[in-house]
Amino acid sequence: MTPVRPPLAPPGLSSSSFGPSHSQLQRSRKMERGETDFNIMLATDSYKVTHYKQYPPNTSKVYSYFECREKRTDPSKSRKVKYEKTVFYGLQYILHKYLKGKVVTPQKIQEAKEVYREHFQDDVFNEKGWTYILEKHNGQLPIEIKAVPEGSVIPRGNVLFTVESTDPECYWLTNWVETILVQIWYPITVATNSREQKKILAKYLYETSGNLDGLEYKLHDFGYRGVSSQETAGIGASAHLVNFKGTDTVAGISVIKKYYGTKDPVPGFSVPAAEHSTITAWGKDHEKDAFEHIIKQFPSVPVSIVSDSYDIYNACEKIWGEDLRGLIESRSADAPLVVRPDSGNPLDTVLKVLEILGKKFIPEENSKGYKVLPPYIRVIQGDGVDINTLQEIVEGMKEHRWSIENIAFGSGGALLQKLTRDLLNCSFKCSYVVTNGLGVNVFKDPVADPNKRSKKGRLSLHRTQSGDFVTLEEGKGELEEYGVDLLHTVFQNGKIVKTYTFDEVRDNAKLKESELEELH
Repeated sequence: MTPVRPPLAPPGLSSSSFGPSHSQLQRSRKMERGETDFNIMLATDSYKVTHYKQYPPNTSKVYSYFECREKRTDPSKSRKVKYEKTVFYGLQYILHKYLKGKVVTPQKIQEAKEVYREHFQDDVFNEKGWTYILEKHNGQLPIEIKAVPEGSVIPRGNVLFTVESTDPECYWLTNWVETILVQIWYPITVATNSREQKKILAKYLYETSGNLDGLEYKLHDFGYRGVSSQETAGIGASAHLVNFKGTDTVAGISVIKKYYGTKDPVPGFSVPAAEHSTITAWGKDHEKDAFEHIIKQFPSVPVSIVSDSYDIYNACEKIWGEDLRGLIESRSADAPLVVRPDSGNPLDTVLKVLEILGKKFIPEENSKGYKVLPPYIRVIQGDGVDINTLQEIVEGMKEHRWSIENIAFGSGGALLQKLTRDLLNCSFKCSYVVTNGLGVNVFKDPVADPNKRSKKGRLSLHRTQSGDFVTLEEGKGELEEYGVDLLHTVFQNGKIVKTYTFDEVRDNAKLKESELEELH
């Protein structure tokens, strides 16, 4: 066992004194004022701090790429949802918030030097390299990033963006920024998972109604309280809004407005809705009074009322179906009552609620032969909804001849939090270096896991004549016969050189005609 050396100084103190260092005092004062300065030199995995010493001598360029690897698995063990294509989203946010402009300053170099001196118990920090960036590049990062357009829907196994150093002295910088750039796995995964649910909803909505009216409001984001941080909420909610327009996670609106921009005042919408406290505060014997009060507060817009505080079935049959029936029937199609069950088995509960409501509010049969409740009453299922239960519910509704027009869904933790980088196998790998003036195509090919074999050389992404995507390795894409490279420079030497509006992102990610035809 390797012995751990004692700290050079008590934790939290500099190694040169027994009091806080000047930079630590500055940080403390800033924290007291609510200020925080992001430090790119502290935004990487610890082991990367030492990598500048590990590359071959005379290395002058490192080139790496990001992809969502294909996952080859035993068909008998494969997931219900294959996630064969991914939605590329979120890089613009990272570039704007963390990488653009002067990100290296003398104070931040000193801060990083002190942290790593204590962290490693040794002087391994590349102070010379970062000082070079400060002096030669005015603290701006000498790297170039090329990427597919945001919102692009790309099959797994293709390059999505590349990163390369633009100064021979800063070859090590390419993979230093891997850590922060790979955090794009989160918005990509949320947007991809959300889009797959949109495909399910589109399929069953069309099959049970003959159109896709209201599709963009069929899956509502309930995930704000279920994520790990305010930043996660903003990023995740914005990723869901790539595909839908309904959200209760307000943080996503701010992220989109600040880092992308839209032609509309806001990119996401919600409606007045009750929570259990606004029902139970009236007491169990006054549930009807609570319902009546709330529905009267919002006469001209949709209002969602959670109805399972005590007995969802009694609420649907007795309170909504009898006591307050006239009040509900007086509402318009633009201001329906939306009944929200919030407990029990999702499929069973939805079917029973629809059955009870259907006896009290007689449904019509649409052109496809499916039942549709009167336009003044609808249902939203917001408990236990993930991509699998969503599929089960819409399948069950179809089997029982209920149109998907009757329902919307809310999803929380499953939409924004119960996801990992492994779901889409998001990976960042070096594929090309220049050493002693010679370019070398490099790759990994682990004998124990062929799935982890990486790509070689400089990469480019192209469309074939049949419309398929193909990643070309070893610089072959530079040959004219393959046509234009779909990777565009978005960041160069500290400057963002290409941006996308959120409207463009949505347009790139929308369901294609070919996909809709496959669904039907």
